[in-house]
Amino acid sequence: MSLQPFTTVQASYTAQRDWLASLHGTDQTETITLDLSKFTANTHYVASTDTDQPYSRFLSGVPVGKITASGLYGPFNPTATDGTQLLAGVVFAEVPFAPGAARLPAALLWHGVVKAAKVPGGIDPTKVTPSSTSAQIRFV
Repeated sequence: MSLQPFTTVQASYTAQRDWLASLHGTDQTETITLDLSKFTANTHYVASTDTDQPYSRFLSGVPVGKITASGLYGPFNPTATDGTQLLAGVVFAEVPFAPGAARLPAALLWHGVVKAAKVPGGIDPTKVTPSSTSAQIRFV
Protein backbone atom coordinates (compact mmCIF):
# COMPACT_ATOMS: atom_id res chain seq x y z
CA MET A 1 0.00 0.00 0.00
CA SER A 2 1.30 3.43 -0.96
CA LEU A 3 0.09 6.65 0.57
CA GLN A 4 0.49 9.74 -1.54
CA PRO A 5 -0.09 12.95 0.43
CA PHE A 6 -1.52 15.89 -1.47
CA THR A 7 -2.33 19.46 -0.65
CA THR A 8 -5.06 21.66 -2.01
CA VAL A 9 -5.23 25.41 -1.76
CA GLN A 10 -8.57 27.10 -1.65
CA ALA A 11 -8.70 30.54 -3.20
CA SER A 12 -10.85 33.20 -1.61
CA TYR A 13 -12.00 36.45 -3.09
CA THR A 14 -13.22 39.66 -1.56
CA ALA A 15 -16.35 41.14 -3.08
CA GLN A 16 -15.40 44.05 -5.33
CA ARG A 17 -18.26 46.49 -5.02
CA ASP A 18 -16.48 49.80 -5.41
CA TRP A 19 -19.21 50.65 -7.96
CA LEU A 20 -21.82 50.63 -5.17
CA ALA A 21 -22.48 54.15 -3.85
CA SER A 22 -25.14 53.30 -1.26
CA LEU A 23 -26.60 50.29 0.54
CA HIS A 24 -30.07 51.37 -0.56
CA GLY A 25 -31.77 48.51 -2.43
CA THR A 26 -29.19 45.86 -1.56
CA ASP A 27 -31.66 44.05 0.68
CA GLN A 28 -34.17 43.59 -2.15
CA THR A 29 -32.28 41.99 -5.02
CA GLU A 30 -34.05 39.68 -7.48
CA THR A 31 -32.80 36.39 -8.92
CA ILE A 32 -32.13 36.42 -12.67
CA THR A 33 -30.46 34.12 -15.19
CA LEU A 34 -27.60 35.44 -17.33
CA ASP A 35 -27.00 34.21 -20.90
CA LEU A 36 -23.22 33.84 -20.74
CA SER A 37 -22.87 33.71 -24.54
CA LYS A 38 -23.80 37.40 -24.66
CA PHE A 39 -21.01 38.57 -22.33
CA THR A 40 -17.31 39.25 -23.00
CA ALA A 41 -14.39 37.68 -21.14
CA ASN A 42 -12.22 40.13 -19.20
CA THR A 43 -14.88 42.82 -19.54
CA HIS A 44 -17.88 41.23 -17.84
CA TYR A 45 -16.18 38.23 -16.27
CA VAL A 46 -12.69 37.06 -15.37
CA ALA A 47 -11.93 33.84 -17.24
CA SER A 48 -9.89 31.35 -15.24
CA THR A 49 -6.50 30.34 -16.58
CA ASP A 50 -5.72 28.20 -13.53
CA THR A 51 -6.04 24.46 -14.20
CA ASP A 52 -6.32 23.80 -10.45
CA GLN A 53 -9.13 26.36 -10.09
CA PRO A 54 -11.09 26.27 -13.38
CA TYR A 55 -13.97 28.45 -12.19
CA SER A 56 -14.34 31.82 -13.85
CA ARG A 57 -15.86 34.80 -11.99
CA PHE A 58 -18.69 36.94 -13.30
CA LEU A 59 -18.13 40.46 -12.00
CA SER A 60 -20.51 42.41 -9.82
CA GLY A 61 -21.68 45.78 -11.09
CA VAL A 62 -22.23 44.70 -14.71
CA PRO A 63 -25.32 46.47 -16.14
CA VAL A 64 -27.84 44.09 -17.73
CA GLY A 65 -31.07 44.11 -19.70
CA LYS A 66 -33.67 41.40 -20.23
CA ILE A 67 -33.62 39.69 -23.63
CA THR A 68 -37.24 39.68 -24.79
CA ALA A 69 -37.10 36.46 -26.82
CA SER A 70 -35.50 34.23 -24.17
CA GLY A 71 -36.26 35.94 -20.85
CA LEU A 72 -32.56 35.66 -20.00
CA TYR A 73 -30.34 38.64 -19.27
CA GLY A 74 -27.54 40.06 -21.41
CA PRO A 75 -25.30 43.11 -21.23
CA PHE A 76 -27.13 46.44 -21.29
CA ASN A 77 -26.89 47.94 -24.78
CA PRO A 78 -28.74 51.23 -25.37
CA THR A 79 -28.64 50.73 -29.17
CA ALA A 80 -30.07 47.19 -29.15
CA THR A 81 -33.62 46.21 -30.09
CA ASP A 82 -33.75 42.83 -28.32
CA GLY A 83 -34.84 44.14 -24.90
CA THR A 84 -31.35 44.82 -23.53
CA GLN A 85 -31.76 48.48 -24.49
CA LEU A 86 -33.74 48.89 -21.24
CA LEU A 87 -31.58 48.74 -18.13
CA ALA A 88 -32.92 46.04 -15.80
CA GLY A 89 -30.26 46.71 -13.17
CA VAL A 90 -26.74 45.63 -12.28
CA VAL A 91 -25.39 42.27 -11.15
CA PHE A 92 -25.07 42.64 -7.39
CA ALA A 93 -22.57 39.93 -6.43
CA GLU A 94 -19.72 38.11 -8.15
CA VAL A 95 -20.71 34.62 -9.27
CA PRO A 96 -18.28 31.77 -9.96
CA PHE A 97 -19.09 29.49 -12.89
CA ALA A 98 -17.68 26.29 -14.33
CA PRO A 99 -16.09 25.96 -17.78
CA GLY A 100 -18.71 25.41 -20.47
CA ALA A 101 -21.56 26.97 -18.50
CA ALA A 102 -24.17 28.60 -20.73
CA ARG A 103 -26.44 30.14 -18.10
CA LEU A 104 -25.73 31.60 -14.71
CA PRO A 105 -28.03 32.55 -11.83
CA ALA A 106 -27.26 35.97 -10.37
CA ALA A 107 -28.64 38.61 -8.01
CA LEU A 108 -29.99 41.76 -9.68
CA LEU A 109 -29.78 45.15 -7.99
CA TRP A 110 -32.72 46.89 -9.63
CA HIS A 111 -32.82 50.04 -7.52
CA GLY A 112 -30.11 51.90 -5.73
CA VAL A 113 -27.17 54.24 -6.28
CA VAL A 114 -24.22 53.30 -8.51
CA LYS A 115 -20.90 55.04 -9.25
CA ALA A 116 -20.92 55.16 -13.06
CA ALA A 117 -17.13 55.49 -13.33
CA LYS A 118 -16.61 52.20 -11.46
CA VAL A 119 -19.03 50.02 -13.49
CA PRO A 120 -17.21 47.05 -15.12
CA GLY A 121 -17.23 47.59 -18.88
CA GLY A 122 -18.42 51.15 -18.34
CA ILE A 123 -21.79 52.83 -18.73
CA ASP A 124 -22.94 56.18 -20.05
CA PRO A 125 -25.82 57.23 -17.78
CA THR A 126 -27.12 59.62 -20.45
CA LYS A 127 -27.91 56.55 -22.61
CA VAL A 128 -30.18 55.00 -19.97
CA THR A 129 -33.81 55.54 -20.92
CA PRO A 130 -35.96 56.10 -17.82
CA SER A 131 -38.96 53.79 -17.70
CA SER A 132 -41.47 52.79 -15.05
CA THR A 133 -40.78 49.13 -15.93
CA SER A 134 -36.98 49.28 -15.93
CA ALA A 135 -34.36 49.74 -13.21
CA GLN A 136 -34.52 52.58 -10.75
CA ILE A 137 -30.79 53.21 -10.56
CA ARG A 138 -29.33 56.64 -9.84
CA PHE A 139 -25.85 57.05 -11.29
CA VAL A 140 -23.39 59.36 -9.54
